[in-house]
Amino acid sequence: MQPTGHLLLIDDDEVFTRVLARALTSRGFTVAVANDGATALALARREHPRYAVLDLKLGADNGLVLIPQLLAAAPGVRILLLTGYASIATAVEAIKRGAHDYLAKPVDADQVVRALIDEDAADPESGAPDVDTAPPLRRLEWEHIQRVLAEADGNISEAARRLGLHRRTLQRKLAKHPVRERNG
Repeated sequence: MQPTGHLLLIDDDEVFTRVLARALTSRGFTVAVANDGATALALARREHPRYAVLDLKLGADNGLVLIPQLLAAAPGVRILLLTGYASIATAVEAIKRGAHDYLAKPVDADQVVRALIDEDAADPESGAPDVDTAPPLRRLEWEHIQRVLAEADGNISEAARRLGLHRRTLQRKLAKHPVRERNG
């Protein structure tokens, strides 16, 4: 099924938005781009998009704060939150605020389309993400810890500081085996 509909792409990275907008347009979407919260809200009120792809960090703006505002400006919009720093707390908070799905960057256009459209095909009235096909939150946490640990050059104390965890808590989490994806 070729996706169609108005999509609002909200990210402060202009190169990323240009590339993703082009890719989503080639997949059948009509794409409007906003690089900040105020522009996003104005476009949402004017164009009433069916979909919104929203970055968590928008310069001075916060994507989590923008979620309920977008829903008020364009009722029924399906919001996909993107972030470079996946965490369980952020995923839960995004869903609580009304996002329909959550993906960790880097993402490609096909992943974005699947996150937006697959859910539509499964149950267009539902509004709830398909938790059976989404990666488990524990997996997102494990991947985020590994990414932060790599950025800290393997220094557990520094990684714990960046994650806001006690060093021993991080050591316990690392001692557990990696979370594996279920095979249907």
